[in-house]
Amino acid sequence: MRNSWWGVLFLVVIGGLIYLLDAVLMPFIAGMILAYLADPLANQFQRWGMNRPLAVSSVFLVLLLILVVSLLILIPLIVQQLKQLGEAIPSIFNWVENILAPQVQEWTGYDVTAELTNVRETLAENWQDAGGYLAQALGQIGRSGMAFVSWITYVALIPVVTFYLLLDWNRLLDNVANLIPRQWADDTFRLARRCDEVLSSFLRGQLLVMLCLGIIYSVGLTLMGLNFGLLIGFVSGLVSIVPFLGFIVGLVIALVVALFQYATWWAVVGVILVFSVGQMAESVILQPKLLGDKIGLHPVAVIFAVLAGGNLFGLTGVLLALPVAAVILVLLKEVKVRYQHSELYDDKNIDNQSTIIESSSSYHDELGRDNQGRKDFGESP
Repeated sequence: MRNSWWGVLFLVVIGGLIYLLDAVLMPFIAGMILAYLADPLANQFQRWGMNRPLAVSSVFLVLLLILVVSLLILIPLIVQQLKQLGEAIPSIFNWVENILAPQVQEWTGYDVTAELTNVRETLAENWQDAGGYLAQALGQIGRSGMAFVSWITYVALIPVVTFYLLLDWNRLLDNVANLIPRQWADDTFRLARRCDEVLSSFLRGQLLVMLCLGIIYSVGLTLMGLNFGLLIGFVSGLVSIVPFLGFIVGLVIALVVALFQYATWWAVVGVILVFSVGQMAESVILQPKLLGDKIGLHPVAVIFAVLAGGNLFGLTGVLLALPVAAVILVLLKEVKVRYQHSELYDDKNIDNQSTIIESSSSYHDELGRDNQGRKDFGESP
């Protein structure tokens, strides 16, 4: 009981420090997450014969090349399509008012013209106020020069912190492992491996799935000549962090653009075909290869964790949301299994007790491998 109270006190102190040092901790937490994501690549370079400093430098070289290619190719194209979207807004309103609205009124009896007028007036008012808001923001930056410099400094610190954390990642894990009380060591190493499975499947795997889906959607819509195809594909891939949400959002936007641009059902068929190919690739190739059968975070848990973290701790809370959600998920599963095998839950008159025990056999199989826990915890996050 005394050890449990020490653990609660430790969590309270950590939460208080995060709340008080929100802005200061941001580059360190961001660097830690990036180092966690890049560590498998650095380990792969080491298996190819590189020492740790050279492997970490190679990882940063790969990331730098990806960043440069994105800045030189993707960013100008996306900015160009955003400008085209701004120029096409008046034509979109005219098309909706003169073509789509009469059809909707004929089919449903609902007149969307009044709603369209309200939307247009709202956009006009906000657009007129945008210049004033921008001037006010620039003036605030000028009056708060030190705050702006601090923000730039924090952002610039992220790659530095990432480099040094990635360089000493295995040593840091060993030091953390040596600080864990020996009576908690076996359970801690086992739970740490399960947390790593959750985070690996979601962070590394889901990010790669999002990237691949964004590429598939962007290339497919661009090849069929759809306006803003690259932008729609990029947004669809980004929103795919929640399963099926990127598919639904991208499909609806692409269908509206296709109808406005081509006004033919063949364009609708083409858009549906592009997104169907993306979904089949995700189900048949991307999910099995990149995620496998590892346990992931539920989409509702992801949304709640990000919103709750941002509300409690700001940007630092957003960065910590998914790792903390993964830890909580693993701990809840641990509590559930322990409860199902406790005297409070156990009843020998229940006929399906053997089924419950059998369903958690994989959990107990993992318990039998705890002898390698300390070694595995020291080798990988």
